[in-house]
Amino acid sequence: MRASKLVGSQQSAVNRTVNNQKTIDYRLSTDEIHISGAEGLYESSEILKVLKEYALRALSHTRGKPDKVVITIENIKQKPRVIASLPVTTIECSSPKEAKRIVSQMLTDSGISKKAINRAFALLIRKKTMRGAAIIAAEKGNRLEPDRLRGIRASRLGIDKAALRMMSSRLSALGINTDTVKEAIILASKVASCPHIVAELCISDDPDYTTGYVASKRFGYVRIPRIKHMGSRIGGRAFFVKEGVSVKPIIDYLEKTPVIIGKSAPCRGIMSLDEIIHDPHR
Repeated sequence: MRASKLVGSQQSAVNRTVNNQKTIDYRLSTDEIHISGAEGLYESSEILKVLKEYALRALSHTRGKPDKVVITIENIKQKPRVIASLPVTTIECSSPKEAKRIVSQMLTDSGISKKAINRAFALLIRKKTMRGAAIIAAEKGNRLEPDRLRGIRASRLGIDKAALRMMSSRLSALGINTDTVKEAIILASKVASCPHIVAELCISDDPDYTTGYVASKRFGYVRIPRIKHMGSRIGGRAFFVKEGVSVKPIIDYLEKTPVIIGKSAPCRGIMSLDEIIHDPHR
């Protein structure tokens, strides 16, 4: 969605903060192994509050106490692109085995090859997780990111305050209004807004969080409970991209282009796989 389509109050909020925004990048590691990270666009007045929240998160992370915390604050000079968040659905799923079947069917239905899907799962179920996301060609299944250890990080992303209030209200009605869910929706919405990306698959590397997701323009943000066993430290992200595209503009968009969510899409509760496949915009 272009900024010109925003209602007046949303557009004014974005315009007021263009020259007053900063991006915060937050990374935790132990023995040089990445533990966790987060990114966001914030107004200058919010910086101290956000830094305090990140500090508290670092001290109580479920993957252990980090020996290194790196927080980078950078001014944003480029006017953010304004988009809508993806609609949110939770799919019925009882086990990691069923989750793999669900994911495979959704990605296959999106035109992604079995080879590419298997490559993604092989990466995401390794015990040693990547620091960023893998970029995988949707047909041939080859990895395209230049640094396979670092991967790609979707950053410079945020949400308008009015849109955040609406998103929180809608998620609260479903009992899933947590920072983890909201941060994932914001990130997935930016990723899906890249024209060359077909879909995203994510398995959280948090051992206490077992809900992953598939996200795309077609299906929205689809939460998949029990995608892994409780206590498992596997996880990561894979971005499936159209065959034959140049990877540089994709990386530039994901890592450098500021994007703000100006409108919160509906949250539709629990649906079956058949409902999502055949009527994704119900």
